[in-house]
Amino acid sequence: MALMDKHQILEKNASLLLVFSFLVVTIGGIVEIAPLFYIDNTVEKVEGVRPYSPLELKGREVYVREGCYLCHSQMIRPFRDETERYGHYSLAAESMYDHPFQWGSKRTGPDLARVGGRYSNAWHVQHLTDPQSVVPESVMPRYGFLAGQEIDPSLIAETLRTNRAVGVPYSDEMIKQAAADLAAQADPNADTSGVTGRYPKAVTGDFDGDPKRLTEMDALIAYLQMLGTLVDFEAYQADAFVR
Repeated sequence: MALMDKHQILEKNASLLLVFSFLVVTIGGIVEIAPLFYIDNTVEKVEGVRPYSPLELKGREVYVREGCYLCHSQMIRPFRDETERYGHYSLAAESMYDHPFQWGSKRTGPDLARVGGRYSNAWHVQHLTDPQSVVPESVMPRYGFLAGQEIDPSLIAETLRTNRAVGVPYSDEMIKQAAADLAAQADPNADTSGVTGRYPKAVTGDFDGDPKRLTEMDALIAYLQMLGTLVDFEAYQADAFVR
């Protein structure tokens, strides 16, 4: 009997098929689960990485809800063509507070892992409102409606509390001040010392061009402006070299 025909032995013996199926599932489960026991050793903590501010977290929710990850990855591979175009390759620690992470494998549009600070708020508003007006060859749909969607701050504290339940280190103070921080980060006239104190390097100010309203456009742009800005890669590379 040829080797490829021996599978008939399993197919004709229910007990044997059950045993081998159990073995295959067991091995597959071990391969998937075992690395999680060593996650603290495999994800290197990097200085500068912090939880999202309430406004950034809301913007990330909008990003995921609108399916932006379907066309934009947030993972720069360690290849020369990628690092020269996008910047330093992505670190696992940069996604340690993402649930789920936004690495992706599809790039209809460019990778966004280092998009923070590359464009002005006004550029992002124009791009989201009418993508083809700034990138003629773009196939991106329009998201101008986000500027008309006001944010309800009443649930943001619960959102932070839920993220804390899955490991994001939000403090009691962060949760208590969540609604205030949400509004202050997008208000150009607000005292933002509390926001920047709790969330270093948080970008503050009017994002959507309308300081009188807090919208999903504000949140999404705040999230985009943060991406890739938290880690000082010159210091990181120097520290890695010393070690």
